[in-house]
Amino acid sequence: MRLFALLILLLSPLGHAGQFLQPDNLFPKVKFITSHGEIIVELDRSRAPLTVNNFLSYVKKNAYNNTVFHRLIPEFVLQGGGYTPDFKAIETLKPVFNESGNGLKNQLGTIAMARLTDPHSADSQFYFNLNDNVSLDPGSRWGYAVFGQVVSGMEVLEQIQQVETEVSEKLGWPDVPKEPIILKMVILLPQE
Repeated sequence: MRLFALLILLLSPLGHAGQFLQPDNLFPKVKFITSHGEIIVELDRSRAPLTVNNFLSYVKKNAYNNTVFHRLIPEFVLQGGGYTPDFKAIETLKPVFNESGNGLKNQLGTIAMARLTDPHSADSQFYFNLNDNVSLDPGSRWGYAVFGQVVSGMEVLEQIQQVETEVSEKLGWPDVPKEPIILKMVILLPQE
């Protein structure tokens, strides 16, 4: 385990403190406290170590606290981790290397990193898969890196899918929830 922890430390980008959180735990769990209920996610450091450490760095900084899920496409994805309720971007760390080839699939109930066209542009934003989304998996092109699985709270995601969305006049973005879906806090749960 110590060799694994050292390897993670060496591979993790500078400025990412997540590598120091439960470094010997391959499957840390986090609790998302939302305005619609709680979701517990088991992260997979064995398959996506850089991505998990990146995510945990934001958790450690409390960067996700009091942010919004700004994109909801029912039966597809719920995206968050990037904006405050007044749509100001949160401060981000350096982008993380795309680990989409790790064998984890964009299936219902998984969490993955959102990114731009550049495959290695993911920083703070993540999404929950609300369906099996094969089109987001790698193939002849880079996919989107899955790094965990919901283990409790799927009913919360089901409830959130009922929220009406619109094109935001202020931002010009489609699929913005009319009623803000607040991510109040993300907490790293004690190691079992």
